[in-house]
Amino acid sequence: MAKQMLIYESVVPLLAQRHSDVSIDATRDYGFSADVTAVPLMAAEIMAAAAEYAIVFTEVGEDVLPAVILGVRGGHNVYVANDSSWSARYIPAFIRRYPFVFANTPDGKALAVCIDESHPGVNREGRGERLFTHDGKPTAYVRQVTQFLRVYQAHFERTRQFGKKVRELGLLEPVGADVTSAKGTKITVRGMQSVSRKKLRELNAEAHMELARTDELELLYLQMFSLRNFTSVKDRLIGQLKDEAAEMPMEAPQTVN
Repeated sequence: MAKQMLIYESVVPLLAQRHSDVSIDATRDYGFSADVTAVPLMAAEIMAAAAEYAIVFTEVGEDVLPAVILGVRGGHNVYVANDSSWSARYIPAFIRRYPFVFANTPDGKALAVCIDESHPGVNREGRGERLFTHDGKPTAYVRQVTQFLRVYQAHFERTRQFGKKVRELGLLEPVGADVTSAKGTKITVRGMQSVSRKKLRELNAEAHMELARTDELELLYLQMFSLRNFTSVKDRLIGQLKDEAAEMPMEAPQTVN
């Protein structure tokens, strides 16, 4: 089955009738994201993520959302180490919430907690955290997960509004990056957008003050600052590709004309 929502394969509602005897061993194995090269980032995460990741804006349906770049080579997340651990201090919330996710109920009027049953930690041998008590009630662990998903959903809605404002103000411009290996293999990365420093400077005083008042101005500068982390992506790629161990030059993303 093709993966849905980037890393989810077999998403089903979390129900006592189906999962009464199910536990989850939530180990620090991030192999599920080894082939993902970008994931959505909530606006509230930009400050923490900007120190380690390159952050861009991408179009997701009708929305424009921030995203962290996890790799430039298809199917190769450079932040997942050979032992499947995550090799950065900050882990995006999109990754941390797995294997759980909110999904619309059939009537579309509410959100239900769902679980990806393909997660390797899902088991019926009692390993890890039980999902339901013996009388069919959600455990403290599931209640904690539900609260995390609620917070995530709230931040997602705020991030949508943030992206909408950035687009309406006309602050974005296309950017791209080229990677050339020592063997001459060229990887071209496109489909990304970044805040334009020039466009940001040209904002009228009222719009500029509103961005400053909501602390969104700081997030915009952090996004631009983060683009220098493309060098880190390059360095990680060199370290993981043994057959291309020689120098692989890579420039920071440039404006696409």
